Amino acid sequence: MKKFTLFSLILLVFFSLFAEKETVTIWHSYRGDEQKALEELRNKFNELQSDYKVDLLNVPYDAFANKLTSAIPRGNGPDAFIFAHERVGDWAESGIISDLSDVLSGNVSNSLIPSTLDALKYNGKYWGFPLSFKSAVLFYRTDKVEKVPETTDELLKAAQSFTDAKNGKYGLAFEATSAYFAASFIYGFGGKFCFENGSEREDGMACLDDKGNVKALEFIDDLVNKSKVTPQEATSALVTQLFNEGNSAFVINGPWFLGEIDKNVPYSVAVLPKVSESGEVMKPFLTVEAYLVSNHETTNKKGAAEFGKFLVSHDAAKVRAVTGRQSVATASVYEDEEVATDEILNVFKKQAEVSVPMSNNPKMRMVWEPLAGALRKVLRGADTPENALESAQQQFKIFSKPLPKAQSPVVFVIILVIAAVAGLVFTVRQIKKYKFFEKLMSSPTPYLYLFPAMFSMLVLVFVPFAVGTAVAFFAHKSGEYQFVGFTNFISILLSKDFPITDSLSFYFTLLVTILWTAVNVFLHVSIGLALALMLREPWLKLKGVYRMLLIIPWAVPNYITALIWKGMFNRQFGAINGILQAIGLEPVSWFSGFWTSFAANVTTNTWLGFPFMMVTALGALQAIPHDLEDAASVDGANGFQRFRHVILPLLKPALLPAVILGSVWTFNMFNIIYLVSGGEPDGATEILISEAYKWAFQRQERYGYAAAYSTLIFIVLLLYSKATEKVGKEN
Repeated sequence: MKKFTLFSLILLVFFSLFAEKETVTIWHSYRGDEQKALEELRNKFNELQSDYKVDLLNVPYDAFANKLTSAIPRGNGPDAFIFAHERVGDWAESGIISDLSDVLSGNVSNSLIPSTLDALKYNGKYWGFPLSFKSAVLFYRTDKVEKVPETTDELLKAAQSFTDAKNGKYGLAFEATSAYFAASFIYGFGGKFCFENGSEREDGMACLDDKGNVKALEFIDDLVNKSKVTPQEATSALVTQLFNEGNSAFVINGPWFLGEIDKNVPYSVAVLPKVSESGEVMKPFLTVEAYLVSNHETTNKKGAAEFGKFLVSHDAAKVRAVTGRQSVATASVYEDEEVATDEILNVFKKQAEVSVPMSNNPKMRMVWEPLAGALRKVLRGADTPENALESAQQQFKIFSKPLPKAQSPVVFVIILVIAAVAGLVFTVRQIKKYKFFEKLMSSPTPYLYLFPAMFSMLVLVFVPFAVGTAVAFFAHKSGEYQFVGFTNFISILLSKDFPITDSLSFYFTLLVTILWTAVNVFLHVSIGLALALMLREPWLKLKGVYRMLLIIPWAVPNYITALIWKGMFNRQFGAINGILQAIGLEPVSWFSGFWTSFAANVTTNTWLGFPFMMVTALGALQAIPHDLEDAASVDGANGFQRFRHVILPLLKPALLPAVILGSVWTFNMFNIIYLVSGGEPDGATEILISEAYKWAFQRQERYGYAAAYSTLIFIVLLLYSKATEKVGKEN
C-alpha cells in the first residue's frame, strides 16, 4: 500500500511538471517602462501558478479598437486586453466584453480607488479591472514659481506676472481648443455633459449648452484673448516646447507629459486650483486603463480573470507604480514607503479623488467634435460661448440620431441577380466577339504573364470595392449591421441632416473638393511645366543639382511635409507670420477663415505636387526635337507662339494622363486636409474623403454612411475620367 501511494505521488508530480498549461492571450499597447513592468508581472504570474500561461501581444494603439471589434465577435482575438475605459459602454452592449461583477466583489473592489471602479460601471454592472488612471494636473517650473496657486484668481495673477507675449512667454500653457482639457473648467464652473451618474437626461441627449459650460468657455476665452496668458492655437508639441524652454511657468497636462519634460528642467506638480467664481475645485476627466476580459466562446475567462486579480494585487500594483511609473488604482500601494515618498504619483492620486470619471456611455464619443468646434469658434472670435454651444448641441443631436429603419433586402437581391445575369451575358458576348478562348489556346504565354497582375487587381481592388459598395446599403452599430437599402444615399443626396449651404452638407463639401482639385492641379501643371521649360534650356548650368533639389518635396512622405507646414502656419510661432511681421505686416490667423485656411492647404499641396508634373513634362520635352522650334522661329514665331503651337500640342499626350492622375490624387488628398487645416473653420475646408473618414470614425461609427460617401466619390471621379477621356479623343 505504501509503495502504491509513493508511486501515485511520483506520477502526480511528473504530470504536474509536464502537463500543458492553458494559454491566456493578453493584448496591450504599452511601451517603455509600462511594457517592462507588464512583462515582469507576466513572468512572475507564470512562475507562481501551474494552471495558466499568459502570453502578451503588443498591438499598435491606433489599430487596437478596430482589431478588437473585428476579431472578438467572430470568436478570435485575445482572452483579455488592456484599454481605456471610455469604450466600455459600446463593448458591453455589443457583447465584446464579459461582466466581471462577481469577480470584482468583496476584497478585490475594496482595495481599489472608488472613482476608478466607478469608471468601469455600466448598466449597474462592472466590466473590468481598473489598472491605472490618468487625469490632468498642474505642472509648474520650480525656478519660475514661488507659491503654488490654490485658486484660479491666484493662478491668473501669477500667469499675468510672467506673461510677455511679444517675447513668446506665456504664464499658462495648455491645449485650449481641446475638449478634454476644457472639461476641467466645465466641471469647475458647475457645468456638465449629462452623461455623468446622476445627471442623465431622460431623452439620452447631452447638455452642451448648460450654463456652467458657457461660463467655462468664457473663462477659457479670457485666458487666451483678453488676459492673453495662454497661447493661441497651442498644440501638445508647442506646450512641451514652451515649458522646456522656460517660456511657460504653468502647464495643464496629464501623466504622459512626464516623458516629454527635459531632464534638466526643474518642475513639480500640484492638483488643479479651485475656481474662484464658483468655489468648486477644477475637476478634470479621469481616464482609467482597464483590464477587460473578452466574451467569445473560446475565451479562457477563468484564466483571464485570475491574471486580472493578480495585476490589481498590492505587490503587482507596486511593480507597475515603481517600475512602470503608473498611477495605479490599487489604493494600498500609496501607503507603501517606496511609493508614499513619490510626490508626483501622490499628486495624481489626490487629483483622481476629485476627478470625474469620463462617461463610458456610447453617446459620449459624439461630444468631442461639437465641443471642440465650439471652443475654436469662441477662441477665434467667430461666436459667443452661448451661441457656439447651442450650435454644438444641435450638431450632437444630428450625430447621435438613431439608425435608419431596417428594410427587406428581397427587392435588392432580385435587382442584384438581374444585374449579375446581365453582366454575365455581356461578358460572354464580349468573349465570343473577341474570340478570347481561341486566342488563349493559340498563344497562352502573354496571358500567363498578365495573370499575376489581373489576380492582384481582383484581390486588392475589385473585391474591396465590391465589399465597400455593399456596406453602403447597411447601417452599423456596436459591431452589428442591418440592411437599410438606399437610405444612406438618399440622406446624403437630399441633404437631410444639414442644409445645402451648411459646411457639413454633401453639396457644399463637393464644391469645396472641386475647387480644391482645380486650383491644385492648375498650380501643379503651371509650376511644373515652367520649371521643366527652364531646366530644358541649354544655357542653364548644374541642371542635375536643380532636378535633385526640386524633386525632394515629392520624395519626402507627405504627412511629414504636412506637419511641417502646419507648424509654419501657426498664428504666433509660425515662420510664415514671422516673415509677415518682419516686413511690417500683421500676423494672420490662417485657420480662422475659409480662404486663408484653404490657401494654407493649397500651398502645402502645391509644394508636394509640382515635382511630379515637372518630371513628367521634362521627360516629354526631351522627346521634342529642337528642329521644330527652330523652324517655327525662322517662320517668325515668337516664344509664346512656339510654346502654344509647337510645344504644347506635342506635350498633350504625356500631360493629359498626368493631369487625370494628379486630379484623382488631389481629389482624395486626405492627409493634407486632416493634418494642416483639420477642416477648419467649422468643417468648411473638408473635402469628401475627409468627411467620409469623420462619419466612419468620429460620428457613431456610421460605416454605411461613410461607404455611401465613398461610393459617390467613385461615381464623381468616374464621370470626370470619362469626360477627360472624351476631351482627349477630340483633341
